[in-house]
This record gives sequence, structure tokens and C-alpha cells, in this order.
Amino acid sequence: MTARFVRANGLRFAYREQGPADGPLALCLHGFPDTPATFRHLLPALADAGFHAVAPWSRGYPPTDVPADKRIDPDTLTADVNALHRAFGGSRDAVLVGHDWGAIAAMRAAAAAPERWRRLVTLAVPPERVLAGVAGDGRQLARSRYALAALVPGADHRLAAGDAAGYVRLWKRWSPGYEPTEDDLAPLKAAVRSPGAGRAMVAYYRGFAPAVLRRRALSPRVTLPPQPHLVLHGRQDGCIGVEWAERAEGRLPHPASRTVIIDDAGHFLHLEQPERVARLTLGHLLARGTAAAVD
Repeated sequence: MTARFVRANGLRFAYREQGPADGPLALCLHGFPDTPATFRHLLPALADAGFHAVAPWSRGYPPTDVPADKRIDPDTLTADVNALHRAFGGSRDAVLVGHDWGAIAAMRAAAAAPERWRRLVTLAVPPERVLAGVAGDGRQLARSRYALAALVPGADHRLAAGDAAGYVRLWKRWSPGYEPTEDDLAPLKAAVRSPGAGRAMVAYYRGFAPAVLRRRALSPRVTLPPQPHLVLHGRQDGCIGVEWAERAEGRLPHPASRTVIIDDAGHFLHLEQPERVARLTLGHLLARGTAAAVD
């Protein structure tokens, strides 16, 4: 799939797409350190189900523009997602799929503009309101030390050194049962080699930290998406412990929302268990009204 380009929220976004152009928009948002390549199993499944499946490179990940700003904050990501909805002519039937940082962006965009998005699926990051208690969890703070390291000057150079060895270590730590392939890593390494990209990738954490201090992130007051919401999490996730995803069950507003833990999977569950993730995702996104996802 060749990258195409669209302008949204003041940037030129690169994206890949599959499926009928007149189908309902299914916007798939990747995380850190990642690219749309990891949706290579899910995009065809969405397309076959009739969705216009679109996976953009997120802000700061080439070939999407690298913004001049040194900080990328949650509010900007929210605006990006809803601007992409407009750019792709999305209707009220549009849906969201987000992994990692893409999950945060998807949840915030769905909460900010519920009239735009019918349903959403998020992978590997529970709702921020659920994560509000992580400060008291020593095990989770140890898992999250990478986020603090990203705040240290020069973090982007250290992660990219040695053919992106730092990024590869994160992949292996977060998905301990999965060996990333060249299909996973080659697009990431290509993005990192672009001028300013490494800085932009860690800027997500530098922009999130002030939001935490302003109590605009990781707070019980962060608005939860009101739509039917499927939360998927790998049982062996080495980035965010499965116990935090389990706490989301029963705390999501819509009665059709649910949390599903995927066995034999870590942080990159859509690569580790692609068939089950696709089945659950489609079961949820194709349901109507208050129907829950079916496994």
C-alpha cells in the first residue's frame, strides 16, 4: 500500500487505506514506537467488512509532517483525530481503533466529539480515568520508567542509536512472547532516520507531563467516551499491567462497553493475536444499538 496524503489541523498527514471509499470511516491510530504497518492484519479485515479503513502516520512520524513545536500535547492529538474525521468525509457512522498513544487520542476524540464517532476499540492502554491511581503502584511505575527517561534531554538519540536498538528493546520488553519482524521494524527505523522525527516521538511524553501536572491527564475527571467502547489488553503486556485493564470493566459509561483480556499476547496484541483481535474488533464495530461485542 502506497502512502497518500491529506491536510488536517495544519499538518500534512500520510496515510494508508483499504476498503470502499464510500464505506463508513474506520480510523486506525498507532502508538509509540510504531507506525501504521502494525495495522497490516486489521486493515484488510475492516475493508472486507465494508469499512473505509484508514491508518495515518501520527503527528511527528514521517512521512507525516514533523511539527516545529517541541511538545505534542493530548489536546492537539484530540484535534488531529477530529480534523482527520472531517478530512476523510466521515459521517456519524465513523468508528475509531487506537493502540497505545492512538488509544489515548481515540478516547479523547470520541469524548470531545461524540456526534462524530459511533463506536471505538482501544488496545493496550486502559482509560485515563482508570489509570489515575498508578502513582501508588510501584510495579506499574517500574514498567513506566521509559516515560520518565523520555523526558531526559537526548532520549531520542539514545533510542535511535545502533539501528534503533532502544526502540527494539522496548518492543521486546512490552511483548515478551513476540519477536518483531522486519515488517514491524523497517517502517519504524525509516521514520526515525528522518530529521526531527525522534525528537517528535518522545515529545508525546514531554507534552503529556505538563498535562498531568495541570490535572488534565491521568485524572478521575478526564471524560470517558460515551459510545460503546471495547477495551482490549494483552495478559503479558510489559508496558501497562493487565490488572489496570481489568479495572476498566464496569467503569465504562455505555452498557455495550466491555473489557477483554487477550491470552498469549503482550502490548502489540494486534500483531501477536491478529485473528482474535480482528474478530473482536469487527464484532464490536459492526454491532448496533446497545449490542455488545461477541467473541
